[in-house]
Amino acid sequence: MTLKPDVTAFFDPRTFSVQYVVVDPATRKCAIIDPVLDFDEKSGLTATTNADRILDFVRERGLNVEWILDTHPHADHFSAARYLKAKTGAPTAIGERVVDVQKLWKGIYNWPELAADGSQWDKLFAEGETFHVGAIPAKVLFSPGHTLASITYVIGDAAFVHDTLFMPDSGTARADFPGGNAARLWKSIQEILSLPDETRLFTGHDYQPGGREPKWESTVAEQKARNTHISKFPTEAEFVAVRQARDKTLPMPKLILHALQININGGRLPEPEANGKRYLKFPLDALEGANWG
Repeated sequence: MTLKPDVTAFFDPRTFSVQYVVVDPATRKCAIIDPVLDFDEKSGLTATTNADRILDFVRERGLNVEWILDTHPHADHFSAARYLKAKTGAPTAIGERVVDVQKLWKGIYNWPELAADGSQWDKLFAEGETFHVGAIPAKVLFSPGHTLASITYVIGDAAFVHDTLFMPDSGTARADFPGGNAARLWKSIQEILSLPDETRLFTGHDYQPGGREPKWESTVAEQKARNTHISKFPTEAEFVAVRQARDKTLPMPKLILHALQININGGRLPEPEANGKRYLKFPLDALEGANWG
């Protein structure tokens, strides 16, 4: 039995997001992680271009989708989990603390009818819970700080860390969203960096500093040695100070108020109204103190 899954990344340049198909080569079973449903905020159009690329890949290689996994409710793109479940029949999953994010944003959206119990997903993973992708063992690490619900999937020798660590030249993720906490992010990063040095780390975004080509894979050893935040600011106090100072300069993601309405509901678009059109509810002045950018 191999403990080394095959990992294929799908980069979305519109949102700088990285989606993954993680395959057990022995059984041809796979997991899809953090899939993107396309959305153009200027026109209001949605599309399934990214998700269909993944479905084509799965079909062409004769893979069996065993899981559709999200690491957290995303603030910068819509989740395609619901669409992919309809196409593959595979169960959707996220960390169990998603209920905390649902309760927080249920209030922001004034959305009393939202079920804030995680029932929009087929599976809610608890901290430390184990599962399998094919025959490869997998484990869930609770990795909050960026959000209240962020988790890391450790599948064989590969860890999918999404918005905790970026590539070493990009540092770490912000911690100023509602429910974020820089000190808790530090603790989550330390837990990830306590994995074996050779563990492959796959991040969920790459913003291509200096215009370089997108990258998404590193190792624990590389991150400890070269991450621009971790290596230069090695104590919790130093890290928190730098993280908080940087976060104060960052504007909110352009899709945060669009995306959370979809993503706390498991990737479901709003139901059509009487005219057959779907509408997003957009709160004004909900994120007081945010940098206008």
